Amino acid sequence: MDLKIISIENPDELNFILGHSHFIKTIEDIHEAIVCTVPNAKFGVAFCEASMECLVRYSGTDEQMMGLAKNNAFALSAGHSFIIFMKDMFPINILNTIKNIPEVARIHCATANPVQVILAQTDQGRGILGVIDGFSSKGIENKEDIEKRKGFLRMIGYKQ
Repeated sequence: MDLKIISIENPDELNFILGHSHFIKTIEDIHEAIVCTVPNAKFGVAFCEASMECLVRYSGTDEQMMGLAKNNAFALSAGHSFIIFMKDMFPINILNTIKNIPEVARIHCATANPVQVILAQTDQGRGILGVIDGFSSKGIENKEDIEKRKGFLRMIGYKQ
């Protein structure tokens, strides 16, 4: 077994969700779930099929997002993993909807941070062991940091 680290290509620091599923219809179910949850959603989703043809299956509503999803999924080539890239929305808008899709087994991360995916490679294929989402903590927030955090959440409309 070899360990590999694959960095997610995300040049515009877009939000994405990386997860694991178990069935080829995942691609259609994720697409339908997103468009039913967020009207006019701009996204791309790709799914690494782990049997039969073992293709990267994809769908979406935005060419750029589909391109990022396809390229990253193929770089990972980890069985039954999926990745969703989105713009003009946040993972919080769709995360519970995605988790409630019957074939979704796990969410590894939902972020816009730089992400490294830790993979195990065997003769059979690849599997995701975990992710490194962003950077290590540099300290503990102070009162000024608390106010800044609260202000940011209000600025983007997630708190009153």
